[in-house]
Amino acid sequence: MPIVKLGPAYKDYIWGGTNLKEKYGKKSDLDIVAESWEVSTHPDGPSIVLTGEYAGKTLTEYIDALGKDCLGTKGKEFEFFPMLIKFIDSKQPLSIQVHPDNEYALRVEKEYGKTEMWYILDCEPGATLYFGVNRSITKEEFRQRIEDNTILEVLKEVPVHKGDVFFIQAGTIHAIGAGTTLCEIQQNSNSTYRVYDFGRVGKDGKPRELHIDKAIDVSNLEPIESDFKPVGEPISDETTSTVMLGTCDYFTSFETTLKGSTSIHVDEESFGALVLVEGNAVVENQDTKLELQKGDTIFITANSGEVKVTGDCQWIYSRV
Repeated sequence: MPIVKLGPAYKDYIWGGTNLKEKYGKKSDLDIVAESWEVSTHPDGPSIVLTGEYAGKTLTEYIDALGKDCLGTKGKEFEFFPMLIKFIDSKQPLSIQVHPDNEYALRVEKEYGKTEMWYILDCEPGATLYFGVNRSITKEEFRQRIEDNTILEVLKEVPVHKGDVFFIQAGTIHAIGAGTTLCEIQQNSNSTYRVYDFGRVGKDGKPRELHIDKAIDVSNLEPIESDFKPVGEPISDETTSTVMLGTCDYFTSFETTLKGSTSIHVDEESFGALVLVEGNAVVENQDTKLELQKGDTIFITANSGEVKVTGDCQWIYSRV
């Protein structure tokens, strides 16, 4: 079974909204859907196989049943499944936070660190986010500003536009602002160190936990330059336009816009994950045919060969 549709795990974090239910077809009993974990083997929220003989299994169980060869020669080199893909809807701003790198996370959290990439799907007028610091600061000033709630004064606030790409290296202080919907491709990790939360309280009525000492250990306190655009140049033909959004050791992601039919070649090196972000599509490979709507996600095993896609649509395709 080379291609299967996946169902996400849902998160109702307090800052989330309803866009994923209303605009991306996410079906959940939760009032708020802040995140949908589309491609995940993480124990905090594994994806579920929806089609084929393994329907009802988690993505982890599916991979275990097929064997690690289904991840490809590059994919199976990792101790853990390398990536996690999710939709995020921020009705309110997320906390100011930072993620550790592999060395720190494996030693302290027993999982990968977290480098991530955001592709902005939609945003309200005037939406912004925080990306690193706006000037060099010391660890002592960082701690002081966390403690006296002035950390926002030294963060780089960036306007957000549909189609922007933000590559967040581990160690980058960051936060998605209010009014933004995005697709995140990240390392397979859930290690987050929160340093400021806008005075909010959690569902228990208490302030949410901060992780100040760990954040100080891992944060990059020098400004980072970026134009927040895809790393590649668009490649177009009669029916498609494709651009590489970003790449690292754990994922390489492309955005494709299609009107008509095209094929994706899935080689022996890596599995593929396709997230449909606009329109409708029909995806075919060997004896499998899947109809996709906006918000749907499929997982393609390595060495599946030519995967035909037909439709008027846009997707994000990720592989190792």
